[in-house]
Amino acid sequence: MRDKFLSWGIVLVTATWIVALLIRAHYWIPILLSAIYALGVYNAYQSKHAILRNFPVLGYFRYFFESISPEMQQYFIERETDGKPFPRNQRSAVYRRAKNLSDTVAFGTQLEVNHRKYEGIKHSIYAKSPAEELPRVWVGGEQCTQPYHASLFNISAMSFGALSDRAQISLNRGAKKGNFYHNTGEGGISPYHLEGGDLCWQIGTGYFGCRDEEGKFNPELFEKYATLPNVKMVEIKLSQGAKPGHGGVLPGVKNTPEIAKIRHVTPGMTVISPPSHSSFSDAAGLLRFVQQLRELSGGKPTGFKLCIGDTKEFEDICVQMNVLKIYPDFITIDGAEGGTGAAPPEFSDGVGMPLEPALIFVNRTLNNYNLRSRLRVIASGKVLTSLDILRAVAMGADMCNNARGFMFSLGCIQALRCNNNNCPTGVATQDKMLVKGLDVTDKSERVYHFHKNTLHTCNELIAAAGRSSYEEVDATMFMRGDEFDHLADLYFPDILGNVKQKART
Repeated sequence: MRDKFLSWGIVLVTATWIVALLIRAHYWIPILLSAIYALGVYNAYQSKHAILRNFPVLGYFRYFFESISPEMQQYFIERETDGKPFPRNQRSAVYRRAKNLSDTVAFGTQLEVNHRKYEGIKHSIYAKSPAEELPRVWVGGEQCTQPYHASLFNISAMSFGALSDRAQISLNRGAKKGNFYHNTGEGGISPYHLEGGDLCWQIGTGYFGCRDEEGKFNPELFEKYATLPNVKMVEIKLSQGAKPGHGGVLPGVKNTPEIAKIRHVTPGMTVISPPSHSSFSDAAGLLRFVQQLRELSGGKPTGFKLCIGDTKEFEDICVQMNVLKIYPDFITIDGAEGGTGAAPPEFSDGVGMPLEPALIFVNRTLNNYNLRSRLRVIASGKVLTSLDILRAVAMGADMCNNARGFMFSLGCIQALRCNNNNCPTGVATQDKMLVKGLDVTDKSERVYHFHKNTLHTCNELIAAAGRSSYEEVDATMFMRGDEFDHLADLYFPDILGNVKQKART
């Protein structure tokens, strides 16, 4: 293709110039063709891109279609039950609830209900009327002096930097109106987190917002912000489900001077948090750090967040709780299916334990060490729908956090551009032009309505199951498709077995 382009291209350009000179008109056509040919010559002799070298000019179409492939997938290929990480039907449900519109669907389910992966709730013929009051949970053990009455469903960790200023303002105002908390993410407390909503301040391995010049933990700075009335809880981030064992990443294009000032880092540079904390290196050190932060905050609920990996390490933490008599007020369990703005694909796809088995393991382990009644367990990791919330509660969670669902309520379209500062909706970007498209007044209302309507549906589901409270939610409420496979084996003749038996005889 390259040789044909070079040989036929020069013929076409020459002929076009001859015709234009003869008729003394339309010089823009040969000028344009000359420019395209010059670009093609450059493509043919550059050595960086093989496609452009072999297919001059035409190769650009490949890069163009690759750049819009997520949009092509969403708008022209995706079915209602397709789409990753979240299918269209789940995203649509969030949009409708956020806009306070009817979230009903017509003509029945589009799921394959006879598939072994199907999961549903066992309803009761003695269903109850759903409660109007939205569920809440007290957080704070015996060593906590300022317990917090939290909502069952809250905003998970998303830093200012990963999200825009208007997105953070909208989330915080929505949290204020709905009386639920807003996790700051590990990027520190920004002015946009202080719109009146309750905060869970997350302290990551970079200690952003409470670090000294060497990146170490600064107790004085921490105490300054932790004692703010907006801060209701403090969470130490050990690991994140989407990239466990890997520090958080703030791309340099998102690290503006304002964000750098809040985090106490150099603007413009890509900021990668250390993979682990410098303030401790074992289970005992972690628990002493929990105690230190709880004391510095004035006795506010303090806990830690992790994705389960090596189960022996979590068991060791439980052992040390009983040895040291230091108990966190909560533990947040993040699943390997959790979201992030930027992570190596191998970490997102192949590291960490999924949320469901992690919750089961943590709940059983805490019970084995007689610790379960001393703290709360928070589930985080793709907990988007009301069914997801109840499933997490059934697996042992007391509360749930969600990030991407609240991003959808802000207008996120799952464009998959969180990591390059080109989010088209102004949610996950620091591009001022794009951020201007996000209206704070409208989006804060959508955050509020998404939270309210999701929990209202939770109330309807447990009432449909004949349960009176969330304390009665357990695994017996649920049924799974693999159970149906087993029932089919019991009630239908084993045809293949008969064939095998006849073959042997």
